[in-house]
Amino acid sequence: MAPAIALQTIAGRSIAIPNPSARFVHLQFRRFAGCPVCNFHLMTLARRQPEIEAAGIHQVVLFHSSKEEMRKYQAQLPFDCVADLGKKHYRQFGVENSVLALLNPRVFWSGMRWVLASRRFYRKAENGITGLPADFLIDSGGRVVACNYGTHADDQWDADELLKLAADAGHVTPKPWRASALPNAE
Repeated sequence: MAPAIALQTIAGRSIAIPNPSARFVHLQFRRFAGCPVCNFHLMTLARRQPEIEAAGIHQVVLFHSSKEEMRKYQAQLPFDCVADLGKKHYRQFGVENSVLALLNPRVFWSGMRWVLASRRFYRKAENGITGLPADFLIDSGGRVVACNYGTHADDQWDADELLKLAADAGHVTPKPWRASALPNAE
C-alpha cells in the first residue's frame, strides 16, 4: 500500500493520494524543475494526456524544486505538479540519487531534444543533478499496482507503458516496490 499523502500543486490546488475519484494515480518523481530530460519526457506525456485521462489515470508529478522554479517550466502542463524541495515524499517512497543518473547515452539525447524543442536550458538545479526518477501506479484504494525506480535520468515509463500497465492492472500481480521506505516516512 502507498502511504496516504496530501499535496498542494504549484497552482495552489489540494490533492490527495490515493485518489478515490480516479481509477489510478500515476505518481511521478522527477528531478529538478529545469531538467531537460524530465521536461522532454513530460512534454511527450502531455501530448498523450487525453488518452491517459480517458484510461482513468490522474497524473501527479513531483520535483525536488521550489514552486517558483517549477512555475518557470511546469506551469503549462495539463496535470498536477507538486514542489517537494525538502524531498519529504521522495524519502517516503524510497526515491534516490546516483552519480550514474547521467551516464546512460539516452540521457544526453533526451535532454538535447528538449533543448532543441524549447530553445531553453536550465540555470538552476535545486537539490543537484544526480536525482533518479521513479514512477508509481496507485489504484483508487491506495494499492501500488506497478512501480519503476529509474536507474538513470531517462529511465521512466512512456505513455504506452503507462497505458498498458493500467490496462493490465486487474490481471497481473503487482510489481514489488521498496516498502522498506515506509518505516522512514515522516
